[in-house]
Amino acid sequence: MADQIIAAQFHTALVKLCDTIEEQKEYLSELDGAIGDGDHGVNMAKCFRGVKKNLQALEVTDVASVMNCVGMEVMNSVGGAMGALYGTLFLKLAVNAVGKKAVDLSEFSAMLTEALNGILTIGKAKVGDKTLVDTLTPAVDAVVKASEEEKCLADALVDFEAAAKAGMESTIDLMAKIGRASRLGERTIGHQDAGATSCFFILQSLARAIE
Repeated sequence: MADQIIAAQFHTALVKLCDTIEEQKEYLSELDGAIGDGDHGVNMAKCFRGVKKNLQALEVTDVASVMNCVGMEVMNSVGGAMGALYGTLFLKLAVNAVGKKAVDLSEFSAMLTEALNGILTIGKAKVGDKTLVDTLTPAVDAVVKASEEEKCLADALVDFEAAAKAGMESTIDLMAKIGRASRLGERTIGHQDAGATSCFFILQSLARAIE
């Protein structure tokens, strides 16, 4: 059983993510249309077409090179908060992966913790505000816990994806407290957040990197 995720596996997983975002663009925009501008899927798909092109041209040297490739494209091609948040997510994932051809569970946990802290630093959202933070935080917590319990990598990644999914689904019952959706108040209850959903697709791709 693999106890590391190698750079090439992250690369393959993130190319697949680009295809997933393309396939799910209408769904993401539909979710966004219920309580937002309705353009989240279109914007994400446009961005990740550029990401895919860059990834396919990338010479993979280490894990950080893959994450930086995605982060720079997202940061430069998506306007508004989402570009800054997802750009930061990937750029921070790279910080503790420089020079590493592969990462084990402890190192992956450190990468995710850095990314979460980066998101929380630049954003104002916290768990319960109906944002991507509701997906990301429990997922990172699950990996940190799995690492502390010395679980095998495969089991930790299962926990990671399950926690991300539960976090995403938790936004259905929440009222938006930040961003444009917050203006709708209680009318946002009953709708899954689009950002929390696209964040799930991103984390799911990382969770399945060793498949």
